[in-house]
This record gives sequence, C-alpha cells and structure tokens, in this order.
Amino acid sequence: MTRNLGTLDRVIRVVLGIALLTFALAGERTTWWALIGVFPLGTGLTGVCPLYRYLRISTAR
Repeated sequence: MTRNLGTLDRVIRVVLGIALLTFALAGERTTWWALIGVFPLGTGLTGVCPLYRYLRISTAR
C-alpha cells in the first residue's frame, strides 16, 4: 500500500490515538474510547488512511 499521510499528519494521529487510549484506561467506559483511539493510532503508525484513499487525498510528499 502506498502511504498517503505526511509526517505532521502521522504525528498528530499517533498523539491523538495515545491520548484517547490513555483516557479510556483511566475512565470507566473504556470500550468506546479505546475503539475510537485505535483508528488514529493505527493509521498514524502505518501511514495509510482508508478514508483519505477513498477521497483521493494525500498529505504525503
């Protein structure tokens, strides 16, 4: 797969994903926040966003 996320976009997604997962582990309702946090973390680590691919958007150089 071709990466479609730039460096800044990836960093923001990883930080957001970690923050949401941390929030999920600290609170009582862990399931929903953990599920929401996994998506930006996964896309940030891999550099591929399925939604960007579908919309034909790329922040990568």
